[in-house]
Amino acid sequence: MPREIITLQAGQCGNQIGHEFWKMLCQEHGISPEGILQDFATVGGDRKDVFFYQADDEHYIPRSILVDLEPRVINNILSSPYSNLFNPENILLSKDGGGAGNNWAFGYSCGEKVHEEILDMVDREADNSDSLEGFMFLHSIAGGTGSGLGSYLLEALNDRYPKKLIQTYSVFPNNNETSDVVVQPYNSMLSLKRLTENADSVVVLDNAALNRIATDMLHIQNPTFEHANQLVSTVMSASTTTLRYPGYMNNDLVGLIASLIPTPRCHYITTSYTPFTGEHLDPTKSVRKTTVLDVMRRLLQPKNRMVSTIAAKQSCYISILNIIQGEADPTEVHKSLLRIRERRLAQFIPWGPASIQVALSKKSPYVQTSHRVSGLMMANHTSNATLFKRVMDQYDRLRKRNAFLEQYKRENLDALEEFDASREVVQSLIQEYQACETPEYVNWGKA
Repeated sequence: MPREIITLQAGQCGNQIGHEFWKMLCQEHGISPEGILQDFATVGGDRKDVFFYQADDEHYIPRSILVDLEPRVINNILSSPYSNLFNPENILLSKDGGGAGNNWAFGYSCGEKVHEEILDMVDREADNSDSLEGFMFLHSIAGGTGSGLGSYLLEALNDRYPKKLIQTYSVFPNNNETSDVVVQPYNSMLSLKRLTENADSVVVLDNAALNRIATDMLHIQNPTFEHANQLVSTVMSASTTTLRYPGYMNNDLVGLIASLIPTPRCHYITTSYTPFTGEHLDPTKSVRKTTVLDVMRRLLQPKNRMVSTIAAKQSCYISILNIIQGEADPTEVHKSLLRIRERRLAQFIPWGPASIQVALSKKSPYVQTSHRVSGLMMANHTSNATLFKRVMDQYDRLRKRNAFLEQYKRENLDALEEFDASREVVQSLIQEYQACETPEYVNWGKA
């Protein structure tokens, strides 16, 4: 029985990633840009209805809701070849169309005004599902709409559907370079509080790491957002293959999340993918031969990780799930796991089972790739704390001088209280991730 997932995309980043994601899903399931099943798509065995539903005229329509406070990105989608794919009733654009001005507080107060409309769309999609499993939420945490309106939506969804899973794909800003958003640390801090308290699983994607992968692995001199979005959509489609091409394990969202998240607050997931393919990739520079061991070893290398965290000596994995696509033999997988254990390529937590879980998944028969095997690693790693610490350090620098607080106070936000509460939540999250590295974590937080 299919467990449907409703996708919400908020803001410029969320809608751009979402657009690439739906392009990819259409290719993998043999669906044309208009939503019609192509003639060659006769091989069964895939579950289209997890992410799509069929209209009366046999069109496949994504279970997707597009929200933005400024019209540019959604207008681009509506003038692309995929303009007829989406349900026009599921698109919400702000009436005045001015955007959120990269201000979390403005996005949040807009959320208060439009959330009824958005929740009506969500309710309609939920009623249209046989057995709704949860929501996938795509956004960035640095701007205004994805972070502010996104935060309000997370709270509202959690309130309206407390039993449903919420998985977010959250793009973290590039903290190493200068940003075009001066209040990015404030927006990130306020969003992190909601991601920690209202989401069940957060897949962390980081612009700095995506640019590094595009430059080093794909050999693109000046990577653009389009390249980064393609990388993100590759990860998203790989992380949902076990739902769309079901095997006997990990064939629903709860199965994926349960195996990665042992304690509710430590739910930030990092991803690695190999080998990368793309239309921009020079075939002479790509990986030539792929075996299961090769792919699994590469997945553990920091250079393939889509997050730029700094691993300390005591950092360790809380859990790992490898999704291997293609021609993988279970005995090969078993041998690879033994080899990785012998060589101690992965350090695990001292208080839990030290094992890499592996899900074997089919590849789409309609998308030709030059590689025999490809793999995605979803991992919960204690070095995530360094990412949050970086956000907190930048936040503290601005907050010490009370810089740029006027805009936040203007939106009737109890700015200082809200900031302090968010900082407290993120501080305790960092402490919990650090406590995970010690054997005493089992008793952590007990009075």
